[in-house]
Amino acid sequence: MPLVESRFSPPVFLRNGHVQTILAAILPRKSTVRYTRERLELPDGDFLDLDWSRQSNSRLIIFCHGLEGSANNSDIRGVVTAANAAGFDALAWNFRGCSGEPNRLPRFYHSGDMGDLGAVIAHAGATYSQIALVGLSLGGNMILKYLGTQVPHPAIMAAVAVSAPIDLASSARALDQRPGNRLYLGRFMKGLKSKIVAKALTFPDLISTTGLEDIRSFATFDDRYTARMHGFRDAEDYWSQSSARQFLHSITVPTLLITAQNDPFLTTDSFPFLEAKSHAHFFFEAPKSGGHLGFLDARGAWLERRLLEFLSPHLQKIPQRAG
Repeated sequence: MPLVESRFSPPVFLRNGHVQTILAAILPRKSTVRYTRERLELPDGDFLDLDWSRQSNSRLIIFCHGLEGSANNSDIRGVVTAANAAGFDALAWNFRGCSGEPNRLPRFYHSGDMGDLGAVIAHAGATYSQIALVGLSLGGNMILKYLGTQVPHPAIMAAVAVSAPIDLASSARALDQRPGNRLYLGRFMKGLKSKIVAKALTFPDLISTTGLEDIRSFATFDDRYTARMHGFRDAEDYWSQSSARQFLHSITVPTLLITAQNDPFLTTDSFPFLEAKSHAHFFFEAPKSGGHLGFLDARGAWLERRLLEFLSPHLQKIPQRAG
């Protein structure tokens, strides 16, 4: 304990990891979300755009998106809709530069950055006394590192991470080297390169685009840009310091990690069976299928049902807040 035996059982035609990954990304999700945007100013002069879906509930779920995502991703909108229907307010925050407007500083976001997450939690914690965290992919690694290295805000009651690359080096190499991942790698590189081009136009003395178009791997991109822009020595240093797996033993709130065994982005280094076996608070569920952020079954988005099933018992439902 607490290894969790998964009940996720998709139809035969949905058991392939790539099928799950791609269909989940392109199929429309049921969403009735109408966000209210708030800009959170940060001490370093930058900002974060927060997208709220409030229904005067007493409980809040904070959602963290994945690499090159945003609060408007279909998977985020799907889980926000499900959260509202289950009696939760929702906050889907956009990482720096992901809200549709460039952030102000030369840097943007990275997998191990807990400062911005901490600022969002502190801001929400001024209003809500019960908060859950949900992180998808990169956002999952981020919340797991936060829970394993920080004293969590007292309002944090529970958390769920999904398809989290908790060993960043092996995940980067899986995306770089597996032939079946070329489609995903190309899409990620396109988005990341466009951000570098925009940064270089704003900060030409700090950021160069020379050779940018020739970059074809996370190893090269993270070594040249992500690491250097965020104070790391190189890609290996960035991956080593930012990977959440090494911090799982210190988690003190009920936390579930869901990772499909056929996730094309991950290797066995992101499957913490040993950590979960001896942990009182960290739960690991590894269904045989599901792909990367897929988890579609005959009823639709299983993930939306599963994360609320785990979180609801840990956040007490109390009378609605006034207004």
